[in-house]
Parts: sequence; C-alpha cells; structure tokens
Amino acid sequence: MSFEERRVAAIDCGTNSVRLLVNSVFTDSELGTATRQLAREMRIVRLGQGVDRTGRLDPAAIERTRLALEEYRRVINYHEVDTVRMVATSATRDAGNRADFVAMVQSTLGIEPEVVTGVEEAQLSFNGAVDGLDSLVGAVLVTDIGGGSTELVRGLDPGNTGSGALAAFSMDVGAVRLTERHLRDDPPTPGQLSAAASDVAAALEVAGQSVDLAAEATLVGVAGTVTTLAAMALHLPAYDSAAIHGSTLTRDQVATLTRWLSEATHDERAAVPVIHPGRVDVITAGALILGAVMGAAGAAQIIVSEHDILDGIAASL
Repeated sequence: MSFEERRVAAIDCGTNSVRLLVNSVFTDSELGTATRQLAREMRIVRLGQGVDRTGRLDPAAIERTRLALEEYRRVINYHEVDTVRMVATSATRDAGNRADFVAMVQSTLGIEPEVVTGVEEAQLSFNGAVDGLDSLVGAVLVTDIGGGSTELVRGLDPGNTGSGALAAFSMDVGAVRLTERHLRDDPPTPGQLSAAASDVAAALEVAGQSVDLAAEATLVGVAGTVTTLAAMALHLPAYDSAAIHGSTLTRDQVATLTRWLSEATHDERAAVPVIHPGRVDVITAGALILGAVMGAAGAAQIIVSEHDILDGIAASL
C-alpha cells in the first residue's frame, strides 16, 4: 500500500475579489483520493475598477491586489504548498496594460497568472459548482455572476457518463461593470435601472445563441451575488457557508430582494450583516443579472453552491 499527500493552492483573481483556496490531497493506492481544505480566503480588491471605461487596470487597483497576494504568499508558504495555479478573469482579459499586472504577480508569487478566456472560466466554474451537490440529476445550467462578466455553462451532473461542460458563454456584464455603466446614483433612478436591465437582456439574447437557456435543466448559481442573496433570503444573522450551500432561491424571492436593494440607500444596504462591505455598492446590479438569467432560463428557483471557479481551479491540480 502506498500513500501520498500533495498540497495545492488555487487563486482566482476576478474583477471584484481575489480569493485563495489551499487543499491537501491524499492519495492512497487502496482507498483512492480524498481532499481536505486547509485555508480559504477572500479579499475585495476591485481590480476591475474603471476597466469598462478606460480599458486599463488602475495602478491603485494593481497595488491593492499586490497587497492581498502578499498575504496569500505567506499562507501558501505556511502550508508548504507544492503547486500553485492562479487564474485571472474578466478585468485582466479586457485590460490593455495587463502586462503590468502579470509582472506584479510574477514578482509577488513567483508564478505567471493564467489569463483565461470566458469559455475556460465558465468550464472551471461548472466543474467547481457541481462539486458536492449530490442531488443534481440530468442537465445542469450553471451561472457565475462575477464583477466583470457572467458565465453561463450547460452540462450534465457528475453521475452521468460523459458528464461535464457541454456549452459555455461569457457575457460582458457583471456586478461591477453594470454598476459603473448605469447605476451611478444612490439609490439608482428608474431610468438607470431600465438601462441596466436592457443591457443584460441584450447580452442574454447573444448568449442564447451559444447556450440553450430555454431547455430543461437544473439552474445552479455560484459566487458572491448569489450566495449573498441566499443569505438575505434565509435571514441569517451572519454569513454561514454551511447553511447557504445547497439552499434554494426562488424567482419571487430574487425579485423581492432586487426591488428592496434598488430602493435602499448605501447605508441601508451596508446595515445588512451578510452583505460584505465590498459588495454593498454592486449587489443591486448583481441581483438584476440573476433575476434576468432566471427569467431567460424559465427557472422558478436556483440551487445555491458555495463551490465555484476556485474549487474548479483546485480540482484541475
């Protein structure tokens, strides 16, 4: 009998946040493979601040990200990690000066970040999202609402032969991007909300040409917008991953929460304990996107997964 332990670290650098997952992977020749989570961290750095308008990463945003990665480097060293994979998504894809970002990551972590395509991002999100949701049967439609983009990916549950992503599309609408484009007042005006809704509807129409949104499937949602709305719907006094993972959000609940968020002031949203301070100004746009996706998919409810692209990156190692 042989036994091996490897430690892997996954880093997901999006438009709004940068996150770290460290796993210990045990491989036994007789018992197979098991994974234990050693660390999971998140920092809101807003790397994509202004990218939709300028096409460039702001030096201050790169510096905020560097400071977060410095912290992560210490965590990685502490856990004596063998392999690190860092994936950068929407904001970095769109930035004309992404070479500055790549150079910063190389000097901070000693590795080069992978700037993945929207389809690659969607596939990683799908792989992470279905992990641990044993109740899934048949076709699955995963939506990952990020800061700069929203991924839609259709596939089969892990129990199916040939399971995995079958079709994927990345829409250039996310919570940060939509807020910066349209929701400039606090609370936003009806005209601004209407413009944002039109933007999402147009993106979904294009997405539908690549991913069949209308076909029957179980809708699964991942990332901060969906998990935050689930925590609000559950009336949690504090964020609780265990309570959120596998819970459901109905379309009516999403509509009610979106209406409240769009009418609330910044201070009223900030007073909700489960809304992270870094999401207070963009959660309304995220809720708008989720409601539109559910409408396009004809979904009465969505299953919430705490596992997402970060878990997909770790699994790839």
